[in-house]
Amino acid sequence: MTDTHTGSATPNDRPEGASTDKTPAKPKIGDTRAAPPAPKTEDGGDGRQRNRSRGRGGQNKQKAPSGDQKQRQDGDGGGGGNKNRNRRRRRGGKGRGQANKPVELATDIDAVELDAEQLEARKGKHRNGKPVGRYLMAVHKTDKATQIAVLEGRNLIEHYVSRPADDISQIHGNIYLAKVANVLPGMEAAFVDIGTPKNAVLYRSDVSYDPDDVEGGGKPRIEDVLKAKQTIICQVTKNPIGVKGARLTQEVSLPGRFVVLVPNSSTYGISKRLPDNERKRLRKILDGAKPKQHGVIVRTAAENVTSEEIANDVKRLVALWDQIEGLADKSQAPTLLYREPDVAVRVIREEFSNDYRSVVIDDKELYDDALDYVSGITPALADRVQFYDTAEEKLPLFERHHVHEQLHKALDRKVWLPSGGSLIIEHTEALTVIDVNTGKNVGKSNLEDTVYKNNLEAAEAIAHQLRLRDIGGIIVIDFIDMEIKKNREDVARALREALARDKTRTQVFDISELGLVEMTRKRIGEGLLDSFTDTCEVCAGRGMVFDRALLNE
Repeated sequence: MTDTHTGSATPNDRPEGASTDKTPAKPKIGDTRAAPPAPKTEDGGDGRQRNRSRGRGGQNKQKAPSGDQKQRQDGDGGGGGNKNRNRRRRRGGKGRGQANKPVELATDIDAVELDAEQLEARKGKHRNGKPVGRYLMAVHKTDKATQIAVLEGRNLIEHYVSRPADDISQIHGNIYLAKVANVLPGMEAAFVDIGTPKNAVLYRSDVSYDPDDVEGGGKPRIEDVLKAKQTIICQVTKNPIGVKGARLTQEVSLPGRFVVLVPNSSTYGISKRLPDNERKRLRKILDGAKPKQHGVIVRTAAENVTSEEIANDVKRLVALWDQIEGLADKSQAPTLLYREPDVAVRVIREEFSNDYRSVVIDDKELYDDALDYVSGITPALADRVQFYDTAEEKLPLFERHHVHEQLHKALDRKVWLPSGGSLIIEHTEALTVIDVNTGKNVGKSNLEDTVYKNNLEAAEAIAHQLRLRDIGGIIVIDFIDMEIKKNREDVARALREALARDKTRTQVFDISELGLVEMTRKRIGEGLLDSFTDTCEVCAGRGMVFDRALLNE
């Protein structure tokens, strides 16, 4: 049969003995004549167009070819189908052409059945039928961001901000199939491509290796373990901050409610915050629940939980790791393998206990996810997860609990103390400086006593501000000079005691002769100030504008 559009005939349809003089010549390089269109199929469609549609992921589904069509595609005269398929295979490659969705933590968990006595013991304190607790968690979600405020009484002590689908700056805990970009022996580090704008850094201390592969024993050099273009699985331990990329580790860990799974490791541990008798009980449970090929660390939240609950948590995390490994086998680096859950679920997993009187959420979908998760891990506390219906309530959630008012104060560089003194908090590239002033505090008896009491107030306020503003790195505090050594020791002790309530690791040194305290606080994220601000386009963040007229004279 002759194609009326092209004036050509397909090899299979051409009658025997027909002349082939009218068949267009094959175009050559440099020929300006257009190539002939692809032959029409029986359904009237263009074979080349159909192949391109399937190459983009098969959005336009086609019926299976009949015997004649398959013969034409596979025959000598219709070899374009095979060529197109080979071309697609070369262009696509492993893992390309279709993005693999990263593994995420399931929130719909089947709870372990507990008897009535166990449920009643875990419900915590109630008064007049309502839960009682020291803390309250308010979760406010919009299209732009999810904000979580943790209040102690009425005071805001912690605040978290997370933007939806932020796989660039909020990636702490994510697991990647990454590719080593280059290894720097002089820095004992490697830069790794994880698919973000800035390469992440992997230090030698965070590299995993098999001791049997090291010649002569000891710790190997990083260039002996990692090579450029090598593919590795790694996890983010610190978000990218400023010009610095994320920090990585090859010792992956998957946190659950009661345990932390350390895949392909012999790690074995129990939280030191638990009492000795509870640690002994959990050690016996862990001996039976720990998988042979993975390590397990029991968390503080496992206190008084049953062996079935711990075994269920371990089983769920092992299944999660199997999914991650399965995705890694069919993906090409760099690829996101595992994404940490929404910030609300993450904070609930890490902190929620019967010390919280409630978790109030103003988004119905997020409320359902959080309720499902809490009902699965700690069903006794499910009644403390509450939905705040903004359509029925007179005030928005954050206004009801005066969160916005306290946030504005937390973003100010000046903090007032109860007696009239003040703190000035300044951020620099290398460290954060906090200056303590007496301000309006004039005291009553003598200068040493006034300064001593002012510094004690400042120590308590500084610990609160560091936690609320999530300030990390090196911190230098300039207390007002005190002549009596005991007073200096009391202020340093008060600062350490106040910081002990902060779960983030800190290290504090004694007050120097100049009244300075040097301390460090582990930095994980960008901090409260950076979450709410952008660098000024006029002054580039310096806080001053130069007089260009004078500079150009």
